[in-house]
Amino acid sequence: MQLRPIVAALGRHKVATVLIVLQVALTLAVASNALFIVATRFIHLSRPTGTDEAHIFIIRNEWKNGQNAAQIDTNIRTDLAALRQVPGVRDAFSSEAYPLEGGGGIPLGLKLKPDQKTRPKLSIAYAADEHAIDTLGISLAAGRNFRPEEITAIGPYDKMSPPGIIITRSAANKLFPDGSALGRTVYLPAGPATIIGILASLQGSYADSSVRSIDEDSVLIPARYLDPEGVVYLVRTDATAMKPVIAAALKALQERGAVRLIDPKEGVITLLQARERDYATDRSVALLMSILSGLLLMATAGGIVGLSSFWVSQRRKQIGIRRSLGATTGDILRYFHAENFLIVGGGIVLGVLLAFLANLGLMHVYELPRMPPYVLPLGALLLWLLGQVAVWGPARYAAKVPPVVAIRTE
Repeated sequence: MQLRPIVAALGRHKVATVLIVLQVALTLAVASNALFIVATRFIHLSRPTGTDEAHIFIIRNEWKNGQNAAQIDTNIRTDLAALRQVPGVRDAFSSEAYPLEGGGGIPLGLKLKPDQKTRPKLSIAYAADEHAIDTLGISLAAGRNFRPEEITAIGPYDKMSPPGIIITRSAANKLFPDGSALGRTVYLPAGPATIIGILASLQGSYADSSVRSIDEDSVLIPARYLDPEGVVYLVRTDATAMKPVIAAALKALQERGAVRLIDPKEGVITLLQARERDYATDRSVALLMSILSGLLLMATAGGIVGLSSFWVSQRRKQIGIRRSLGATTGDILRYFHAENFLIVGGGIVLGVLLAFLANLGLMHVYELPRMPPYVLPLGALLLWLLGQVAVWGPARYAAKVPPVVAIRTE
């Protein structure tokens, strides 16, 4: 089929053609970036924490006023001993935060040299003891666990200077890309520390996607965190039926209820519930953007159908003459499909440029990765298919118009 007559016909309908081209371009630019964001959100919220999520619950314990650091340290030791004796509890430890808390954690900068002038590698630190790895259900990829004598007590304003720390493989690879992190020395704000262990994986306490670049760069510090405001107890059970274990754990803590406050509604949460709560925004954004992308695609398809139907009604005489001269139904169908292919193709060329520029803008404003090369070709293919489907009805109607009827109606 010669394309010159089609291009000439489009030239006589410049405004309508340009409007559809722009609509296709904007649809490709917006929908491709929106669906890419949806995909990144789903990837973000589906990542495992690296822990035994199904068997972990958290108790947020608040201390009553008037307790000094020594009393808080004694309380934590006593509470942990009681929790580990509860039937169904596998292990427990105390910290200031937990994975997917939505906050908390200790921002910690790791330097390779004490006089390093460049920005340190930012990570999220958890206070932990020798029971933390077993409680979380995480595994050591290399190195060893903390020893009991290495655990110290620190307050919220104390400088952390542990002799050894355990970091995740993600943080280790960023600090030492050659794989030599184990046994190396890094520098915390208060002094040097040796990397004695490397965890396979452990997610940070921030679930928000704005900290995506560091949310798997976690550090375990050998310490009991003596915050006068409170502490969180992480407890791992032997079975997924955690309600009776939670009730027994709370009962064990309430035997010394004079020193603490535990909110009956907000004081206990399972790690699975924390995941549902903290990824609610990601799920809502993904759903909303999916709906908006679908509506945009439907609007584009509707525009193509409307324009094609209008052009069919405007060119009934032309169609009738072509039929009288021997054009078959297939010829008419191919004409309109080729015409649509050219229009959508023009929109795709412009849309690819707009989509690329939009992605660069999103990368600059938000912490969004570069769009993979295959996204735009897939979006272009989808729009071409959408255009062909949308024009099929009007083209089929045009092809069925009898030559005599078409000429007389003009």
